[in-house]
Amino acid sequence: MMNLKPDETDLRGEWIVVDGKVIGNEICDRIAFLIKHYLKKVAGGGWETLYVDPNDGRYWELTYPESEMHGGGPPSLAVLSKEQAEAKYGKLP
Repeated sequence: MMNLKPDETDLRGEWIVVDGKVIGNEICDRIAFLIKHYLKKVAGGGWETLYVDPNDGRYWELTYPESEMHGGGPPSLAVLSKEQAEAKYGKLP
């Protein structure tokens, strides 16, 4: 799996049906990899969690924008400015 590229600002997973089962697409898999092995959690938890990219210092927010779906829907990772992140999560390092 690749780390985040400098020009990436938004990753949106989608659920797809394969052999009658609903599974996450490759973007869902990439988001799961990034939050487990690469990004560092700095605030929040549950439905909204803030991470920092240790390589470039950008803040990334993990959300589930289709929360009306079972299980909260597929994940989304989006860049927040430090100002946006602090407005939502409080003072950050």
